[in-house]
Amino acid sequence: MADSRIRIENLTKTFGTVEAVRNASLTVNAGDVVLIIGPSGSGKSTLLRCVNRLETATSGEIWVDGDRVTDPNGNIRQIREEVGMVFQNFNLFPHLTALDNIALGPRKVKGLPREECNERARSLLARVGLADKEQSYPDQLSGGQQQRVAIARALAMEPKVMLFDEPTSALDPEMIKEVLDVMLQLAREGMTMLVVSHEMGFARAAADRVVFMDNGEIIEMGPPSQVFDDPREERTRRFLDHIL
Repeated sequence: MADSRIRIENLTKTFGTVEAVRNASLTVNAGDVVLIIGPSGSGKSTLLRCVNRLETATSGEIWVDGDRVTDPNGNIRQIREEVGMVFQNFNLFPHLTALDNIALGPRKVKGLPREECNERARSLLARVGLADKEQSYPDQLSGGQQQRVAIARALAMEPKVMLFDEPTSALDPEMIKEVLDVMLQLAREGMTMLVVSHEMGFARAAADRVVFMDNGEIIEMGPPSQVFDDPREERTRRFLDHIL
């Protein structure tokens, strides 16, 4: 487990009487891209949110780069600095330009000088193909452009792990590719990524493993070719029949 970036052991998360995640275990090693699929309400996003403690686990353990996320006395701010998260609805600050949305975190959280943060933001905007949009506000950008700014904002904190919670689900079809291209480039560069998505093309191109969840449980996991083309479990097969 020495090279594991994320280690989840027997994670259970309940909301009242509902078990959103049940006894889930998963290891994501450095440089791995792991895609989580499953029907709505299967626990995918809840599992992801437990990794950086946006949700608190009911039981079980989670480690990120050796730090125990589930330690109630742990430094959650430090852990979140190492875990970038991209949501489906962008969550950009509407009153800030693209440049300032990206530069804000390193300046406020890490205390870096403004000009250093701005230069980092410009470099990241270029990296996601938006070098000409640094002075644009979110409402002046398309959904795909906003999501690429959100990815750049997460990268500005220099995370060791990136979490993506259905990053293309709120986008029009013609904007999906531009976001997936950025994610594919991150994967090629060796970024450790845990992704909730049903983008099968991205899975085949970039994922090391696909995890299928249903009713809060991890039902099956394996390489994309095995899970998509020859699933072992009937529940996986039924789900894929509906989306492939």
